[in-house]
Amino acid sequence: MTDAASPLVVAITSRALFDLEESHALFEREGVEAFREYQRRHEDDPLAPGIAFPLVRKLLRLNEGAPADAPRVEVILLSRNSADTGLRVFNSIQHHGLGITRATFTSGAPTWPYIKPFGAHLFLSANPDSVRNALAHGVAAATILPARAPEQRHDQLRIAFDGDAVIFGDESERVSQEQGLEAFHRHEATRAGEPLSGGPFRGFLDALHRLQQAFPAGEDAPIRTALVTARSAPAHKRVILTLREWGVRLDEALFLGGKPKGPFLETFGADIFFDDSHHNIDSARRHVAAGHVPHGVANAG
Repeated sequence: MTDAASPLVVAITSRALFDLEESHALFEREGVEAFREYQRRHEDDPLAPGIAFPLVRKLLRLNEGAPADAPRVEVILLSRNSADTGLRVFNSIQHHGLGITRATFTSGAPTWPYIKPFGAHLFLSANPDSVRNALAHGVAAATILPARAPEQRHDQLRIAFDGDAVIFGDESERVSQEQGLEAFHRHEATRAGEPLSGGPFRGFLDALHRLQQAFPAGEDAPIRTALVTARSAPAHKRVILTLREWGVRLDEALFLGGKPKGPFLETFGADIFFDDSHHNIDSARRHVAAGHVPHGVANAG
């Protein structure tokens, strides 16, 4: 669990933060030397915001009014660029006025080993292997499909989560996948009073909840959270009792009974949505930024 005075720490890769797809395609096509020369030629040209840029900007805005030496949120940049080619990334950070000061440039080596030393609660990357490694080492992580930044609809930071295999463990989802929906409902009914186990995003949810407590509750609060789950009544009871047991508040809970999540996430106005199912992520991405969490039975094999 996070100390109440410590900041929420988010680690993010440069391809999730900025639109680097043109130079990345050049790297894939012509190699590192062509990429290096291109980035040097364009190092004073600001990069356009990427898929996670609005999320990062809103996270950093939560530091307004906090002491400079005690921020509420810290964002760490992790990049496979070298320090030389990464100069354009840092120039772009300055151009957009983002308060990011810590970074790691690995010249092509994996970035995920640096997540834990920075104390990150969340890791966002366009590289699925890095995300799987982060999850395996106990850090909440999600794969973000690179794209231009979506249009902002709210000043408020809005984060949505799936339940099973994201906030919670995948035991119940495993029953559903392996034995069917009827067996799932029987399983949940017989265990309605037992809290669910924690999933890979429990620690991040706890840290986010602690951050929320730094601000007054209500409609004007700068953070709003939602659970968006395929569960329906009566399987909702165990979820509510678990969150109560954990002492964690979610502002909205949508029990959709299998309906497509995308339109509901658009109505909520999520800056990002986390789900373990590729099917749900594909639905969500048509409406909001979405991060795939490669965890649990849906991602086995």
